[in-house]
Amino acid sequence: MPKAAAPIDVITLEDTKECAQKLLEAARTLGFVYITLKDTNITTENVSEMFKIAQEFFASPESEKANCAISADNKGWSGMFSETLDPTNQKRGDFKQAMNFGEFTASGEPQQPITPTLSPHIPTIANFSSLCAALSRRLLRLFAQALEISPSVGGTEYFTPSHTSTNGPSGSIMRLLFYPASPPDYNPTTDLRAGAHSDYGSITLLFQHKNETGLEILSPQGGWSPVPVVPEAICVNIGDLLSYWTGGLLRSTVHRVVVPTDENGELSKSERYSMAYFCHPVDSTPLEAIPSEIVRARGERGANDSERKVMTAAEHLKSRLAATYGWKS
Repeated sequence: MPKAAAPIDVITLEDTKECAQKLLEAARTLGFVYITLKDTNITTENVSEMFKIAQEFFASPESEKANCAISADNKGWSGMFSETLDPTNQKRGDFKQAMNFGEFTASGEPQQPITPTLSPHIPTIANFSSLCAALSRRLLRLFAQALEISPSVGGTEYFTPSHTSTNGPSGSIMRLLFYPASPPDYNPTTDLRAGAHSDYGSITLLFQHKNETGLEILSPQGGWSPVPVVPEAICVNIGDLLSYWTGGLLRSTVHRVVVPTDENGELSKSERYSMAYFCHPVDSTPLEAIPSEIVRARGERGANDSERKVMTAAEHLKSRLAATYGWKS
C-alpha cells in the first residue's frame, strides 16, 4: 500500500499578519510548507531556464566536471557516492550528483572554478541566486513579524542585515541536483538518492522538476511520508541554524530522497532533477537569543541557553559540514 502523503500546507505569499501566522504554524509543526510562485519575484520561466542549464551541465563529461570538484568551502561539483548524508544506514554514498554555487560578486562573477559548459550561463545562475536570496529575506521578514519582535530591536527587519550579502560572506549555496535512474543493483533498504538529514542553514527553497517525486519527510509521529510535487510552487523548509536560533520553536525536519515506487511496488526507472537554495546568515552573525517573548518561552534551549558559548553562523556551518564530508572544522 502506498504511503500517505505528508499534509504540507500550500500558501500564497502576502505581506500580512495572517500570512506570517500561517508560515509560523507550518514551520513549528512540520517544518515544511509550499509557497506558490504567484506573488513571488521568481517566475516559471526563471525556473525552467535553470533546469535546462542543470541538464546541460550534468550531461557534460565527467572529466570536465571534475575540474571544479567540491572543496572544504562547500563550492563545486560532487559526483556519485561522494556524499553520505546518513552513514549509519547507508552502505554506499548518495546516488546523486550536485553542483554548488557560492555567493557571486556584486557584478555577478563567480568566486569559484567554473566549467566551460557553465560559463555562458553564469549571468542567469547569478540572477536566479539573487532572486532566491531576496525571497528568503521576505520569508524571514514574515517570520520576524509572526515572532512579534519589537520595532525597537529590528521588528520585521530583524533577520535582514544578517542575511544580506553586502554585510559579509555567508554559507549560502545555490545547488543543482541530479539523481540518475537507479542501477540494477540498487537496494532500497540500504541505498538512497539522498540519505536522511536535516538542512544546515536558516531556510531552504526547493524547486522540483515536473512530477519527479521521491522526497520524504520524517513525520512527527514517526515513519516516512512522501512529499507531493506541487506545480508552480516552491517547497520551503526550516534549517538547523534557524531552529537552534529560535530555541527549537521552528522545526528542522529530517528528510531524504528515495527512488519512488509505482502502484505495483516497482522501483521507478526515471531520473530526478531538483534545485535548492540554502539560505545562511553572514558568517560573523552571533547566534544570540532572539528578542521575542514567543522564543523566550522555549526556555534555556538552543540560542536561549545563557550558559552556552555564543556560536557564529560560520562555526555552526563548519561543524555540520565536517560531519557530512569528514572535513575537519
